[in-house]
Amino acid sequence: MYKYDDYDHTIVRARVAQFRGQTERYLAGELSDDEFRPLRLQNGLYIQRHGPMLRLAVPYGLISARQLRRFADVARRYDRGFGHFTTRHNLQLNWLKLEDAPEILAELAADELHAIQTSGNCIRNVTTDHFAGVAADEIADPRPWAEILRQWSTFHPEFAYLPRKFKVAISGSREDRAAIQVHDLGLQLLRDDAGEIGFRVHAGGGLGRTPLLGPVLREFLPWHDLLSYTEALVRVFNRHGRRDNAYKARIKILVKALGAAEFARQVDAEWSHLKDGPSTLTAAEVARVSAQFAAPDYETLADGDLCHLAHQREDKAFARWVERNVHAHKVPGYAAVTLSLKKPGAAPGDATSEQMEAAADLAERYSFGEIRVSHEQNLILADVPQRELYTVWHRAKAAGLASPTVGLIQDLIACPGGDFCGLANARSLPIAAAIQERFEDLDYQHDIGELELNISGCMNSCGHHHLGAIGILGVDKNGEEWYQVTLGGRQGNDAHIGEVIGRAFAAAEVADAVERLIGAYLAHRHADERFIDTFDRLGVEPFRTAAYPNPNQSRRVANG
Repeated sequence: MYKYDDYDHTIVRARVAQFRGQTERYLAGELSDDEFRPLRLQNGLYIQRHGPMLRLAVPYGLISARQLRRFADVARRYDRGFGHFTTRHNLQLNWLKLEDAPEILAELAADELHAIQTSGNCIRNVTTDHFAGVAADEIADPRPWAEILRQWSTFHPEFAYLPRKFKVAISGSREDRAAIQVHDLGLQLLRDDAGEIGFRVHAGGGLGRTPLLGPVLREFLPWHDLLSYTEALVRVFNRHGRRDNAYKARIKILVKALGAAEFARQVDAEWSHLKDGPSTLTAAEVARVSAQFAAPDYETLADGDLCHLAHQREDKAFARWVERNVHAHKVPGYAAVTLSLKKPGAAPGDATSEQMEAAADLAERYSFGEIRVSHEQNLILADVPQRELYTVWHRAKAAGLASPTVGLIQDLIACPGGDFCGLANARSLPIAAAIQERFEDLDYQHDIGELELNISGCMNSCGHHHLGAIGILGVDKNGEEWYQVTLGGRQGNDAHIGEVIGRAFAAAEVADAVERLIGAYLAHRHADERFIDTFDRLGVEPFRTAAYPNPNQSRRVANG
């Protein structure tokens, strides 16, 4: 993984010192709220429902055991002993004291951690596939390219105050696991007929109030043009993006207004001044960064360890965990393992300090000291020898990290919602808990099969509800919390935005409605069909009929 050089250490320490002074001036009354707001946002600090929330960066989802232990220590000493991992790989701490924030950032900097550009109208944390470097379907490792973009975009003076935030995702595999089509800039690694690396470029995707899939601007961008073309694209956004209306300030609105062809033409015109200039990538620079993502020292192992296979035959609970939480690896004899952060009774994505330390211990002993954070709000051990899986399972189970539900209904995605976020219209966590309790029977979950259920507490869509086969959105109706349901969403190569099925449900009705939707699926599915497959075959009507026993109810669509 990437290691800081002297330059990295210098700029992070300088930013910490700068923010310490800014915070001291604010607390002394020398800076107003309006003056301090952009300064704290540049350092990942929000003021949420209960006080400051600090969002800490996990660039492209990769973190070392030492860094995860630092997160655990900070959460224990400065927070309430837990943190929340988000769909964009970051860690959020929700119970801080404002005066402690600079010291927290100083301690994090000692372990090459920071909160730079995790908020504000700038280029945010670059995300990618949590199986990067180990996926069997990988075309090329996206992590070096994500790191190159991170270095280029950090403190970029031209893009410090964009019209709105700008999010980048890169996929390096044949199957997109980074949701690139719903990002401001989505990059798909490809190889041309000569085997040269390049990118298919999507731009103008996003969720929120106006969910849109990003159209393709270029089918193949050569690798050496990555930075110059990205700079041209962000310049066009910076020049023409709406600054008069925050709801219309994202690049997706600009691309939709201009049309993809015209937007691409303007980017090409801007690119003509930058192409083959100083930001053109060289083979030497790519090699320098790529060297830090070299494969670990794998053993030569047979695929299908005999002890591992024997444990699967003899221990049903272990076999079930392997089925859901263990994933194929491109190196024989190894596997990737999901440590589930979806334990019933805990908020999805939350990890206690003890769980973070347990995950760090497992990573050091069994996975070359590295952990990934997934889009689905879980932790990943990417390089586990198959012979160690039984031991890893026992230790993960002892730490509450072994729920065998990856990809099932209990593996749902949820934002913190109204329990923490000042922007939320409704609470997400009680709805998530009600659904997890309703479907707690493991046999029933496995009978239902693969199902993505995502929950957002407001139209900002931090829970990516638009991409759930079942999506749930909290809305405000006359000061009360209601929940709108969408069906048919999905991420991946065949990404779709879900469609609203009817009127919103009161909080007490949501779990019942989800159960009726599941019942309709089970009644109509063909053999081996997932929920989304049955929905695609039948359309929305059978599900709408099931969701609303009284047909008149479905016609009153929620406002919001």
